[in-house]
Amino acid sequence: MKRAVSISLGSSRRDKCVEIELLGQRVRLERIGTDGDFEKAARLFKELDGFVDAFGAGGTDLGFLVGRKYYPLHSARPIFRFVKKTPLVDGSGLKATLEGQVVPVMDREIGSFLTEKKALLTSGIDRWGLARSFLDGGYRCVFGDFLFAFGLPLPLHKAKSVTSLAVCLMPVISRLPFRWLYPIGEKQERRTPKWGRYFRWAAVIAGDCQYIKRYRPDDLGNKVIVTNSTTAEDRDMFRAAGVKYLITTTPVLDGRSFGANLIEAALVAVSGKPLSRDDLSSLIDRIGLKPQIMELN
Repeated sequence: MKRAVSISLGSSRRDKCVEIELLGQRVRLERIGTDGDFEKAARLFKELDGFVDAFGAGGTDLGFLVGRKYYPLHSARPIFRFVKKTPLVDGSGLKATLEGQVVPVMDREIGSFLTEKKALLTSGIDRWGLARSFLDGGYRCVFGDFLFAFGLPLPLHKAKSVTSLAVCLMPVISRLPFRWLYPIGEKQERRTPKWGRYFRWAAVIAGDCQYIKRYRPDDLGNKVIVTNSTTAEDRDMFRAAGVKYLITTTPVLDGRSFGANLIEAALVAVSGKPLSRDDLSSLIDRIGLKPQIMELN
């Protein structure tokens, strides 16, 4: 049996393990949270290196592909310093391919509900495939890179703004302590509602689930949420808040949608080799992976 393991900086409360059939092979998917402990994550990578078929980097990224330029995330690199043998992915390949299908799937399956094409994306830099899907689909967008990562009241609206931000700031941002940019460990469990006017304005709220949960208002009535890495508890929370549709960009397995990093790691594990973007696109078509839509209310 193949084994793909995501070692995450996120909460261990979200850990999950399932076995699935993929490309004719059995593969075990495991998510292990380290509650924001960087050194614990590094030790786990060291202990499992060479003993599993693929690693996923959870709760962080190796870097960001924005437009055609790749920006390595230097502040996260020490976590992976012991990985020498096992292939390591962060889900960026799936984000660039599978997430690009979101708006066409939405248009086809719930287009009659979406009368207003307005979307709030928690970030454009780390979800460029998702951002392009909304922009190419004719949506008016607010990109929350400044709002959510830095707490600054500077919404972005155009692709050029996001790419310019990346060019200007990523050389600096990539070296800042990662915990300054993203909630990890127990911080993922805290709610601090903020930027309510942008949540109210949008018909679709898309991006990282932790950002959405942390900053969302109490009322998300008739909103569409596009995200991944959701648990049954997350779905109950969104349902109670009034969300109409929850769309996960990765498949729901045994009640849980895993992060893109673990799904990509599973594909690498069964393929037995690193995968290019073209390889991933081919596998996505072959397997029939697509965003999944759940009606909650």
